[in-house]
Amino acid sequence: MFLLVTGHHGDQDPETGLRSRALRIAGLTLAGTLVLGAGAAGWAYWHLSDNITGVDIDSALGDNRPPKPVTTPSPSAPAAPSEALNILVLGSDSRSGKENRRLGGGDSSGARSDTAMVVHLDAGRTSATVVSIPRDTLVTRPSCPRPSGGSTEVAHHSMFNSAYEVGGPVCAVKTVEAMTNVRMDHYLEIDFSGFARLVDALGGVTVTTDEDIADEDSHLRLKAGTHHLDGTQALALARTRHGIGDGSDLGRIGLQQKLVKALLEQISSQDLLTDPAELYRVADTVTAGLTTDTGLDSLAELTRLGQSLQGLSAGGVRTVMMPVVQAPSDPNRVVAEEPEAEKLWESLR
Repeated sequence: MFLLVTGHHGDQDPETGLRSRALRIAGLTLAGTLVLGAGAAGWAYWHLSDNITGVDIDSALGDNRPPKPVTTPSPSAPAAPSEALNILVLGSDSRSGKENRRLGGGDSSGARSDTAMVVHLDAGRTSATVVSIPRDTLVTRPSCPRPSGGSTEVAHHSMFNSAYEVGGPVCAVKTVEAMTNVRMDHYLEIDFSGFARLVDALGGVTVTTDEDIADEDSHLRLKAGTHHLDGTQALALARTRHGIGDGSDLGRIGLQQKLVKALLEQISSQDLLTDPAELYRVADTVTAGLTTDTGLDSLAELTRLGQSLQGLSAGGVRTVMMPVVQAPSDPNRVVAEEPEAEKLWESLR
């Protein structure tokens, strides 16, 4: 802050005194604006960070986990991120809250991982691989710490999405790490309403469907072709399974991967960093429905991750599904197809 020094009022002519008073008023106005601006920025930062729900997964799981990969920074590009990252991204079908119940139906007694993707970001952040894990996959669910205390039992031939149901984010991460031997560096979860609001905040998404969709459960009806969807429609597309293909979760995964690409293209088309008001509006929408590990549960940490992805375009993202085959014990379930699944996970370590 600057202190404006003027002569004694008695030594000034009226014009000089008028200029002096005007400068003092301008200085005080500027100082007040800066203080108020800093306060508003501080409130906005606190508000956005406070929106995020953080879960201390690292402390809950301890050291009995797959090792972190060791990477050597490239001397030719020292400014680029030098560490690959694996992020478990879950879409929760939680019915908690009016909006989630309206969008998802059902009761509010529990939640499962409706969508599960392992996002592998390369060390330079110019390419990524998104691996979808079918929720109907039968796995060996490890013993997990319960949020209320104690631990769950090891469960064989258990549906993958039950891990989140019995042990929340911690058990979801532990189950993925047990089945892939890939360390999850971060965890991101968004619920029904959060996803719908995000799509709306971005102005919708444009997707092309290869066949007509008529799903009574998701209430989505679309003719084959290109459509611009709002948040509610995009969520319905992500949840559609009975109206396409053989009605299994595998058909839905294809639609979800289309949505991933569409969201990336929509985000890339908007230069949010040049419009602070728009950036705040979108950030407020995203953080309101977000649960993360404690390594990403602040606006600063999410911003750093986002900034590291500025060189990543939709064209640099490869979407695949974990190779699966029909489960011998149940024609309505699948199991990992080996050795193909192991080869895929090995490429992400």
